[in-house]
Order: sequence, then structure tokens, then C-alpha cells
Amino acid sequence: MIALPRPRRTRGGGSGRLDGTGPATRARTRAFGLRTRLLAAFLLVAAVSAGTTSALTYREARNALLKTAQDTAVSTFRDEVERVGWGLPVQKEALEVDLRDLARTGKPRPWVMFAEYGSLRASSGENPVSTVITPELRRAASADRYGSFQRVVKDGVPYLTIGMPTLFRTGPDSVLPTGLVLYAVMRMTDEQINVDALLAAARNGALPGLAIALVPGLLAARSVLRPVRELRRAARSMGSGKLDTRIPVRGRDELADLADTFNESAGQLERSVGELREAEARARRFASDVSHELRTPLAGMLAVTEVLDQDADRLDADTAQAVRLVSAETGKLAVLVEDLMEISRFDARAAELNCDEIDVAEAVRKTLQTRRWADDDRIRTELPAGVRARLDPRRFDVVVANLVGNALRHGGTPVSVLLRTEASSSGTLVLVIEVADRGPGIPSAALPHIFDRFYKADAARTRSPGSGLGLAITLENVRLHRGTIRAGNLPGGGAVFTVEIPLGAEEAGR
Repeated sequence: MIALPRPRRTRGGGSGRLDGTGPATRARTRAFGLRTRLLAAFLLVAAVSAGTTSALTYREARNALLKTAQDTAVSTFRDEVERVGWGLPVQKEALEVDLRDLARTGKPRPWVMFAEYGSLRASSGENPVSTVITPELRRAASADRYGSFQRVVKDGVPYLTIGMPTLFRTGPDSVLPTGLVLYAVMRMTDEQINVDALLAAARNGALPGLAIALVPGLLAARSVLRPVRELRRAARSMGSGKLDTRIPVRGRDELADLADTFNESAGQLERSVGELREAEARARRFASDVSHELRTPLAGMLAVTEVLDQDADRLDADTAQAVRLVSAETGKLAVLVEDLMEISRFDARAAELNCDEIDVAEAVRKTLQTRRWADDDRIRTELPAGVRARLDPRRFDVVVANLVGNALRHGGTPVSVLLRTEASSSGTLVLVIEVADRGPGIPSAALPHIFDRFYKADAARTRSPGSGLGLAITLENVRLHRGTIRAGNLPGGGAVFTVEIPLGAEEAGR
């Protein structure tokens, strides 16, 4: 009686892949906004979850399907081999008959049978598929009395190959191989079709799952981004001056803490800005009130000093020097008061343009004549005729007078006043006035502050004739004309101030 134990799978024989899947490729998406990144992260989690679940389900179902077919075939093959009595010596014709009988009884579908006995080879009649029996399976089946099996793929067709040696008993617990090895080959095309169907079902089930996951992803992104959008709108509103802007606080999460912190910061900022505005308004009122209060006594003092100046020549030297000093300082005080009143009007936004169409060259000459600079050899002018613009004559006069006076006081002679028109970078026509001197120039550290109020580039020049407000007033008058002014140094030495006013300043200022 031949005993055929349960076969074991060969250690060297690898199982063939029935699904035919290759390495997966990853698509990279470029995220831009926070919404896109949130959706990408949500979909990534959903894809990983769906992919992992589908892969595990597919693997278990595939293994179960293949194992069922494999176990059925191996068990049936073992039973059929044990049922047939194999006598020795082996005859090829009788062996082929037995192989054909075994092939017809194959489960779960018919087999193709092969037999090897030394140099003898026999089959059930279908020899072309004998090439699927690998050398590894032959070695395992010949060397191991328990037999072996393998799953292989040949020309895209999956097969299950089983090899078992026949044995005869020499005692109650001992057996010896007969030398006859039987092989059963079964196509697994039906299992492959089922496995492909499982793969397609897993893939097709994952894609709708991702589409469905997009809906909660959009809802989650919307709930997360709503406070961010509100924060952006609130920050933009505060930037436009609405310091009472607040964000509604919803929930108890981190975004709610952010909204609450923003509201607290906004409240502190509103209080601080309110205090600063009140202090600034008080300072403006104080300067304006002081200037107004000083005008009346200063007017009387100026009248008295003029009388004293006329009689100074009849006084003794010491008294005459004191009178002239008082007269000069009173004049400076009067100029300072007028400058402070002008600055207060700019701060209160009460300054207005009263424009008229004027001949710009004639206006510059009139400014120089009024200050008795027209015949001054220290001043050179280039004033082309025919340049007309709508300007405020009084404010334009202040601009030119302050720049020329500043150059005469602090720069070197000669002082040049140049007038021209040119096209700006935006293509509009602008009026350009340049006032340059040949002095030492403006220190680089002083350039950013040259238009600041009461700023003096030379710290030692604390008793200069100017009030320290001339260039600040000039800047405000130029801005009122919607123009620009900049200060710099010439390559050969000396400071230069350039004023650019768009032609038609009155229309621009309306």
C-alpha cells in the first residue's frame, strides 16, 4: 500500500503573481492656498485609508481564492494518487492510461498529467505545457518524500504545478520512494479572472470613496478657513482706520483663541491710538493757540522795534547794539510764530489751494525780486519763457523762497535756480524746479531727516537764522500741489533740491 503524505510547498520555488500589478506611481500636486492644502491633506488621508483597506481586502480575498483552488487540487491529486496502485516495473503504455484517468478526475478542473521514472517520460497526451514544470519543482519533488507545489506564469497564463513521488511501505511506520514522480498541471485562468475582478472592484470602489470624501473635506476646510477669512477682513478693516473692528468668537478651539486674542489686541490698539490722537490734537491746539496769542503782542513789539531801529543811530553804542539785537530776535520770533501757524493749518488739514494760471518763470523772478535777490550775483537762473501752470501763487512763492534762502544760508555760492518741464515715468507732464548750491552738500546721515520739523543737519548750528520749519513747510506746500520734493548731493559737490509738480495741480488736488 502506497502512503502519500500531504505535500509541502518548496522553499526555493516562488509563487507566481496572478494579479499582474506593477509599481504604483505617485502624482504630485502643487498646493497654493490654505484651502488647497487642507483639501490635499484630507484627500491624502482618505486615499491612504481607502488604499490600505482596499489592498488588505484584495490581498485576503486573493489569497483565500487561490488557496481554495490550490488546496482542492492538491487534496484531490493526493487522494487519486493513493487510490491508484502503482506496480513496478513501470510500463509506459499502462502508465499513460493511468495518467489519462487521473487527468479526467482533476478538481477543481481537469489536469494535465506527467510522469518521470528514471529516463522514462510519460504524459496524459498534452505535452506542450510540460515546460511549466520548473527545475526547482523537479528537484524538490525528487528529493522530498512529501512532495511540493508551485504557482508559475507562462506566456501570461497562470498555472498550478504539483509534484509528488510515489512510495511503498516497508513496515508499519517506514516508506521508501519508488522512483516514480507524478506531476499535475492545472490552468488557473478562472482564478486569474476572479482576481482581476477583485482588483477592479477594489480600485473602482476606492475612487468613488475619494469623491465622497471631498464633500466632508470641503466642509472641514470651510469651517477652518471661515475664521481666517474673518481675520483677514478684520485686519484689512483695521488697516483702513476702523479700529473698532472685532471678530465673532465661536467655539472653544484654537481658532476661537486666535479670534479672542485678536479682539483683545485690537481693543488695546484702539485705546492706544485714541490716546495718541487725543495727545496729538492737544499738541496741535496748543501750538495753534500759542501762535495766535503771540501774534498780537508780537505785532506791537515789531512796531516798537522799528521805531527803536530808526533812532538807534542817536543812541550810544552799547544801547544801539542792544536795540538792534532785540529787533533782530523779535523778527525771528515773528517768523517762527508765522511758521508755527502755517504748520498748524497743515496739521489740521485746513490749508487749501487757491490756484491760478501763472507764468512760472515770471513767478520765480517775482519771488527773487521781493526778497531782493534778483540782482544778487550769488544767484543764477535758467528760466525759459512760455512755461505756464495752474498753481497757488502764494504757496509757490513760499516754496521757491524757502529753497533759495536755505541754499544761501547753508550752502555755497553760486546758487542756481533751474526751471523746465519733462515727462514723468507715468507719461504725464510735470513742472520741475531745481535749486542747487556749491557748498559742502548734505551729510548722508541727514538726508532722511532733512524735511523733518526743527531738524538741523549741523548740531552746532543751534543759533542759525532759520526756524527749522522752512523745509517742512516747503514739503507740505509741494504735497498740497500733489507734487514731490527730494534732496540730494551733486557729483561735484553741493546740495540740490528737486521739486516736481504735475501740470494741472488744481485739478489733481480736487
